Amino acid sequence: MAALELCIVAALLLGFGFLWYVITLVVTFLRAGTDPESDPRVFRWHFLLPCRDEATVIGDTLGYLRESFPGAVFWVVDDDSVDATAGIVEQLAAHDPDVRLVRRRMPEARSGKGDALNAAYRELCATIEADADRERIMICVVDADGRPSPNLLRVCAGPRIFGDPRIGAAQVEVRMTNRAERHPLPGRGIVSNAVASLLARLQDVEFRGPISAMQMLRARTHTVNLGGNGQLVRLSALDELAGERGAPWGNALLEDYEIGLRLMLGGWRIAYTVSAWVDQEALWSLRTLLVQRTRWAQGSMQCLRYLPEIWRSTKFSNAGLFEVTYFMAQPWLQLIGTIIYPVPMIVFAFNAAHFPIFTEQFLRDGGAAMLAMYLLIGIGEFAIWGVVYRKRCEPGLSRWQAMEIGLGMTVYAWLSYVIAWRAFARLVTRRSSWPKTRRNAELVLTPDVPGPASPAVAPELDGAAS
Repeated sequence: MAALELCIVAALLLGFGFLWYVITLVVTFLRAGTDPESDPRVFRWHFLLPCRDEATVIGDTLGYLRESFPGAVFWVVDDDSVDATAGIVEQLAAHDPDVRLVRRRMPEARSGKGDALNAAYRELCATIEADADRERIMICVVDADGRPSPNLLRVCAGPRIFGDPRIGAAQVEVRMTNRAERHPLPGRGIVSNAVASLLARLQDVEFRGPISAMQMLRARTHTVNLGGNGQLVRLSALDELAGERGAPWGNALLEDYEIGLRLMLGGWRIAYTVSAWVDQEALWSLRTLLVQRTRWAQGSMQCLRYLPEIWRSTKFSNAGLFEVTYFMAQPWLQLIGTIIYPVPMIVFAFNAAHFPIFTEQFLRDGGAAMLAMYLLIGIGEFAIWGVVYRKRCEPGLSRWQAMEIGLGMTVYAWLSYVIAWRAFARLVTRRSSWPKTRRNAELVLTPDVPGPASPAVAPELDGAAS
């Protein structure tokens, strides 16, 4: 019983710590306001779209971008695609000088998204006049399926973002285009469609809920993360990072977070806004999602090498140091949590089977309340996002749907422990290939697989797409 009590107390302490963090996130999230807009014509705007085998989406994306942001220049990096990606872009470029194709070929190609973005940066710089004001040239990174909100440039030109000369980069909120799709898998059963639909909704909740709240909190500590989609950076800030190699982006598997760290180390601030956003496609396949998130977790582990430099830097406040350290430690804490959190339940089950009298005494003496609190914290800190999401993001949802989403978020959060171990396994086995996330339209449906999957089960390939 002493061992059981010790395990439960330890888990409760960790749980209360995380619960305090969640409460802080929720309060910050619900208090968020809007950002003022300004005339975007005081800046010049360039969009970078890294692509590998994106023929299913790139044409529509460029059509949307050209219509929504006239006057901007769109640089599409074809990372040695084997499909019609380059041909589609070439056809559009033949009739629109603001569409530019950057072609990469093997063996230089397919070495990561950072390298693809660096190739576009060098091509872009070659076209910029020598006397141009590079502080007023903004670079926006968008995925091949990205749909930035029409007010993106007006918001980012505002006084709180690039109107402030201290701001070197900005990240906008990420939303899922297909979050409300009820029947994403034509020809499949009710259960498969329900699971895929819920998975897409949970990804939207994740990005517009806890991730957005974390970004709002980071804005206070000046440690906002950059994402791979909806990332905007001043050209002058990129120049400082580029060096003689002409390569501002690194090639960690989380190249977006890496460049954000390097900008902060250089003294630049990063803004975050929910007044503008970028829509992207949520994944319907759990297998594909695991491949994507494993890359993200492994990339976070790789960025741990920056921690000593960050601790020595005078550019971070104490709160900023704590936040960055906590973020980098998360995958490692999840490895530990996988072992710590189940222990109380395992010990309790063992004692209940072998020592029923002592177990009954433990429950009467307060153990039942401790177990109830343990379960309440473990579920409640994730389930609360269903209610918060409905209140702030999707008021059209019913209370029952919010409850369903909240319980789904609890199970969804448990996936992070599986992901952490997958990332750790890749790290220790020195596998650093870039797993390309397959689009839903590319996935082949087979009757014996409960959800969309590729013939090779989402193989981990080197590629530039996120």
